[in-house]
Amino acid sequence: MAAAVVADHETGVTAFYKLTGSGNDFVFIDARETGVGALADPARVRALCARGTGVGADGVVFLEADPGADLRIRYVNSDGSPAALCGNATLCTVRLAEWLGIGALTHLRIATDSGVVDGRLAAGVPEFDVGPVERLTRDAPVGVAGGERRVGYALVGVPHLVVAVDDLTAIDLTGRGRALRAHPWTGVAGANVNFIAPEPSTSGKGGWGMRTYERGVEGETLACGTGAVASAALVVAWGRDAGPCVRIWTRSGEPLDVMVRAGRGGEEWSASLRGEGRLVFRGELVDL
Repeated sequence: MAAAVVADHETGVTAFYKLTGSGNDFVFIDARETGVGALADPARVRALCARGTGVGADGVVFLEADPGADLRIRYVNSDGSPAALCGNATLCTVRLAEWLGIGALTHLRIATDSGVVDGRLAAGVPEFDVGPVERLTRDAPVGVAGGERRVGYALVGVPHLVVAVDDLTAIDLTGRGRALRAHPWTGVAGANVNFIAPEPSTSGKGGWGMRTYERGVEGETLACGTGAVASAALVVAWGRDAGPCVRIWTRSGEPLDVMVRAGRGGEEWSASLRGEGRLVFRGELVDL
């Protein structure tokens, strides 16, 4: 167990933790005692997440106090925009809570902007109940391009398009991902875009490979937890996977396991997500 380190707004020194979840990496700042203050300013977040001149991360996670939960997390993308939920950041939160001695790790209540979720360590691996998978649409009206088989949609705290393709190595991740991310059907805010394909039988791994174009990062990330949940729910809804546990192989090579549950009439979906949450290092930001 480590003593909590917090932001010190008076000295200009801010302690932080760097964590990764299957290559999806985050800077965590413990603001439970001091509050976030100006640390969530979009320009500061962008500077902190910059790979060449900052710590480097896909996003920043602020730990905050919450009267109805063990802690609250506020997630901000690397471009400074907020997101209601980040799956891998939540898995990393379970790991950091263990490190900081927060709550009971058999039942950790984490407040997010998408609602309170229940987390735990399952055989030492972070896991949390994602909650409802909403607006699951088996066939989204966005059209398919060459090499694409089907496009679905699901809201897992944040919106996701899921594109079933023949070959993950052949897709134009940036070009096609950017076009779908801003497709008018997804609304003004757009959506994350996850390309998936069955793992080749020769790999011996089973499950599904996934590559993600992530809004707020505006490029490919090595993993996306909520995208894995959306993908798993859709392959089960499409009848392409029997479930209930669907393994998604991320771009980093690390797996995410999604336990999918279909409710009434096969139209109500919920899921739990299990995967890596690893503390990489801790340090201090000076004159952030």
